[in-house]
This record gives sequence, structure tokens and C-alpha cells, in this order.
Amino acid sequence: MKKKKISILVTCYNEEANLISLYKRVSLVFKSLSRYDFELIYIDNASIDNSERIFKKLSIQDRRIKVVVMSRNFGSPQSSFLAGFSYMSGEAAVLLHGDIQDPPEMIPDLIKKWEDNYQVVYGVRQIRKGYGFIWNFLYKAFYYVLNKLAYINIPLNAGEFSLIDKGVIEELKQIGEYDYYIRGLRAYVGFRQIGIPYVRESRTAGGSTENLLTSIWWAKTIIINFSFRPLEWISIFGFIVMLFAFLFLVTNLVLLMFVHDSPRGIPTVVVLTLFLGGVQLLSLSIIAEYISKIFLEVKRRPKYIVGKVFNLKKHYAGNS
Repeated sequence: MKKKKISILVTCYNEEANLISLYKRVSLVFKSLSRYDFELIYIDNASIDNSERIFKKLSIQDRRIKVVVMSRNFGSPQSSFLAGFSYMSGEAAVLLHGDIQDPPEMIPDLIKKWEDNYQVVYGVRQIRKGYGFIWNFLYKAFYYVLNKLAYINIPLNAGEFSLIDKGVIEELKQIGEYDYYIRGLRAYVGFRQIGIPYVRESRTAGGSTENLLTSIWWAKTIIINFSFRPLEWISIFGFIVMLFAFLFLVTNLVLLMFVHDSPRGIPTVVVLTLFLGGVQLLSLSIIAEYISKIFLEVKRRPKYIVGKVFNLKKHYAGNS
């Protein structure tokens, strides 16, 4: 009987210390899955360490290992996963990061749910090892807020770690957004989905590029991509400020008419001017964020450009 092929897509940047370990762990997992074969596709975001030398060695050693190397660093791993979608040949794809914090040993559980006719099976992080109480609290708080703000239901505490059926991937590839965010778009396309709880391990090798500033940037980007609420808040807040200004005007008129020694308005004018100026600047900054997204979309630049490949035939389109 012909084996079903599963494509393992791994995004990497400076993960030389994890590449061989990940390959060994994935290979060991599939030894116990007699009905399945795999291809392991590393998508490298122009690493500056010795990753490419390791890729060459592994791709010669095992033809199931395939490598896509970007022409430059395109920042987010989202574009790397998108490139992996274009090069995969399996009936489903498992999305992993090169830091191996999402355990490959869960692949059999993902496949089992896939065989139960779920087209998307995603991991739900119960605990993030290696993160303190404050970081875990902030992550959970962000996903809670996102769930309340987004115009679609995005699963709480679910990252890219998932198995996605090829049919769903074809739909994801049709989405032409420049600012791509897989875990949100994965929820957007629908289909039959289910989450599996797991513990996200701490990083054991290599260094993370994640910090507070990048986390804040991502949080802002995700909310703007999947919610119109900030724009609605500007309208509501503007109405409240107008109401407050009207009540303040009425109060001042009453005081001038009946309390002749009431305080005159220079301090009040200064405070109100600063307050309204701050509101206007905040409102403009929110609107500017949405306009910047429009600017990125209308330019239609490719989301990624591939520099070289190993054990694959190079594609030249980066907009798929």
C-alpha cells in the first residue's frame, strides 16, 4: 500500500545548533508511523551562522531533506511558511519552528486527528517552559484580548504549530495579503478544526530573537490585521469627548451666571488643549497604522524571494 506523505515545514534563522537534532527527532517519529512517509523542508531566512553547511550535508545524506534559502532575511517566519507551502508535495503539512520548542513527538497525535477528518489540527499551549510567570500571563492576556477584538474566532494560545491538510493550504495560498499571519488566516478559512493541548518546551540550544519590543510589535500588527475595533473606539471616544466638552461648556455658563467669583479659564483651557491634542495624536497614529497596511498591500511586492534550494526545483514566484 502506498504511504501517505507528510511535509514537515521548519522555519529557521541561525538555528545551526538545532538542525541535526530536529532531523533525528522527526526521523525517529516516522519510524513508528509505518503508513506514512515524510519530507523535511527547512526554510531558512538567510541565516548568518553555519546553517547552510549543515543543510548541504543533510540534503546529501537524505534525499527526503529539502532546503529553501531566502535571498535575504524577510523578517517574520510567516513568509517562510508560505514559501514552504509552495514547495511541499505532501498530503498535509506540519508547521514547526527551528528552535524545537514545539515537540515533533506530537506529530502522531496530529496525524490521528487528521485521519479523524479534521483538516486543521493545531497545538494549544498549556504551559510555556522557559518563560516566567509575567511572560506567560502577558501571552494569555494578549490572546484573550485578541479573541475579544477580532472579527473572527482565533483559538486562544495556538501558534503556528499545527497540521494542515493540503486542501486548506491551497486556500491559504490564494489569500493575497502582504502582511501574512498564518494562525489568524488559518482560522479565517474555516474547515473542520480542533486543538490539542501540549506543553511548549524551553529552548535548549541557540538564541532567541524574541524580546519585549518585537512582542509588542507583533501584538499591534495582529490586532490591526484582524480587528476594526480600534477605529470604532476612535469614533466612540470622539463622541464622549464632544459630550464632555458640551457639559463643560454648560457648567461654565451656569457658574458665570450664578457664581460671580468662579475661577477663570486659563488653566482649564491649557488642560483641555493638551488633553484634546493627545487624543488627536493617538487617533491619528491608529489611523496611520491602518493606512500603512493599505500602503503595503497596494505595492504588491513579493512576500519572499528564494535565493537557492537543495533537493528541489526552484520557483521564481513569491506572491503565492
